[in-house]
Parts: sequence; structure tokens; C-alpha cells
Amino acid sequence: QLQLVESGGGLVQPGGSLRLSCVASEFSLGLDYYAIGWFRQAPGKEREGVACMSASDGTTFYKTAVKDRFIISRDNAKNTVYLEMNNLKPEDTAVYYCAADRSWFTLREAVKTGVGKEGLGSWGQGTQVTVSS
Repeated sequence: QLQLVESGGGLVQPGGSLRLSCVASEFSLGLDYYAIGWFRQAPGKEREGVACMSASDGTTFYKTAVKDRFIISRDNAKNTVYLEMNNLKPEDTAVYYCAADRSWFTLREAVKTGVGKEGLGSWGQGTQVTVSS
């Protein structure tokens, strides 16, 4: 099972940028066997999907709220997943989590609709992002 550790969160002004990282470890297969995704949870709200990327061909999916502002990427050689966040808004304030699963279909559906997110293979502990002036 993957162990995932996020970093890169912090306080940023509206319109600013941050890049989150998620380092994977303790796995028998390489990170390139896993679909990966980012979720976020704001206070008092359910955890929601943000973006995800397939293992095979780099297909991506973004929620409408972050499309054209956020970019998900991966460096399998470094066992690291990234989420570049631009033009940040106060409503982006949340704890951000990375997740991984062997099934692209399962992970994409979890990001897209929330269905099945509790059953995803691996989760990180989260990193706080606060967007405020």
C-alpha cells in the first residue's frame, strides 16, 4: 500500500499561486501503476474532488471550479505528484489531500462525483491552504 505525504500548503493572497507536492513511498509497484488525484475539504463541508490523472497515458480530469487555474502533474521517477494552483480564490481555502488507486475509473468517479472516495486505496494526511488578504 502506498504511503502518501503532502506538502506545500500555506497562506497566500487572492490571485496568488502555490504548488502542492505529494510524495509516495512504501509500495511494491511503481507510482506509474497508480492513478492519482487531489481532493480538498473546507471547514464544515464534505471532502470534494479537485483533479486527477491516469497512470497509463496521463489523461486528466478537473472539476469545473478549478479548471484553467489548477494543473495536476506527476514525476514517476521522483514518486511525486504535484498540484499547481494559480489565481487562487478565498473559496479555494481547504485542507488538500492526495489519493491514489490502481483503478483510473474508480478514482475519476470519486473526483467527479464523490462516489467511492472512502474506498480509495491510499490517502495522505493533508496540507492546509488558506487564501486570504
